[in-house]
Amino acid sequence: MFDRRKFIKSSALSASLLAIGKSGIANIIPAPLHTAATKPLVISTWDFGIAANQAAWKVLSGGGRALDAVEKGVQVPESDVKNQSVGLGGLPDRDGKVTLDACIMDEEGNCGSVAGLEHIEHAISVARMVMEKTPHVMLVGDGALQFALENGFKKINLLTPESEKAWKEWLKTAKYAPVMNIENKLYDKASPTRLPGNQYNHDTIGMLALDANGNLSGACTTSGMAYKLHGRVGDSPIIGAGLYIDNEIGGATSTGVGEEVIRNVGSFLVVELMRQGYPPEEACKEAVMRIIKKKPAKAKEIQVGFLALNKKGQYGAYAIQKGFSYAVCNEENQSLLIPGKSYY
Repeated sequence: MFDRRKFIKSSALSASLLAIGKSGIANIIPAPLHTAATKPLVISTWDFGIAANQAAWKVLSGGGRALDAVEKGVQVPESDVKNQSVGLGGLPDRDGKVTLDACIMDEEGNCGSVAGLEHIEHAISVARMVMEKTPHVMLVGDGALQFALENGFKKINLLTPESEKAWKEWLKTAKYAPVMNIENKLYDKASPTRLPGNQYNHDTIGMLALDANGNLSGACTTSGMAYKLHGRVGDSPIIGAGLYIDNEIGGATSTGVGEEVIRNVGSFLVVELMRQGYPPEEACKEAVMRIIKKKPAKAKEIQVGFLALNKKGQYGAYAIQKGFSYAVCNEENQSLLIPGKSYY
């Protein structure tokens, strides 16, 4: 928790700001990262979160539920064939199969997820159906596909010509072998800075929403790390890792190399830090620092970012590497993109 010294400093700063007056405050406080926003509000990871937020906003601005908003919102990148890290058109695994991971969580703590799902465009909607129609939290692989088809979802080919072409280019220099992290070593030798999961090759959209009733929900969906081992599952469908919602406190989501997020139960950690009194950005930063402290050498080569929203409508983010951004949508602005702070 924040100690007494930090509390005194914070109080002194607040007193100073009041003394300066309204005109001075605007010049001192950059971007509304720690200011309470008017409800409703939706935030999401990366620049493609702008269009996703706008779809979610249509639900929220009409008085709709946060759960419905996040589902509708992340469906946008799931259907965008130009986005090769989420849903339809996502880059495949090393076997040329596009497999999707997704999870969703509501204000009552209900949650559902799917992992390794093939042939279904909207993995997030299957995850919600798992939550609402089964006694389970997660379905995987063929079982998830069977469940989706039985409930009216259409089977399609997720591998677009563009993604198939990229995969075949990768195959020219790749050698199939179940070696740890070989996908990083073999991916695009001509451009080693484009390693899967690093700051230049991100994946996943995570979305958090606060509705007019003050309730929180979240969603996370991805096609996972490019050219991964078939069957690999990252943090995105794991409740507590890629996403966590506690309606008393707030919510958090993550992006980047999912293995490191899973090892630290990252999103749950962020929410628990907010419970202790950390503002969203500081909670995200502490979660990032846990990863860096455990594996300092590896942390220099990967990207992990966290995004958080608390019950008051305060939001913030923090990442290992530069380049992480997040989108914010509220009544005043439906297309705000904010560069997240980072350690490196």
